[in-house]
Amino acid sequence: MEFSDDPYVLELLPEFVDTWLEDISTQLNVLIESNNSDELYRMGHTLKGSCLQFGLDSIASLGIELMGYAREKKWEQAKLLERKLLNEFDRIKKELSAK
Repeated sequence: MEFSDDPYVLELLPEFVDTWLEDISTQLNVLIESNNSDELYRMGHTLKGSCLQFGLDSIASLGIELMGYAREKKWEQAKLLERKLLNEFDRIKKELSAK
């Protein structure tokens, strides 16, 4: 994956990744278990938009997927997406560490 050459973006990206790793780990399952489709949709929408700002298109597409699952109340599919999201953010974190 290629990251932006913008030093400001590169400076913010590690904290951005850590924040999302924590949010996904602590909030996503709670929203799914409580069948909170509105907040789950909002989380997916925020994920999509913020990831696009950082050029993380693969994760942004997962945010779009999450929005769809929330809208359709597909709780099992949303739950399966949690692991994909964590894996993607972990992969980016490792790539940033290698830079």
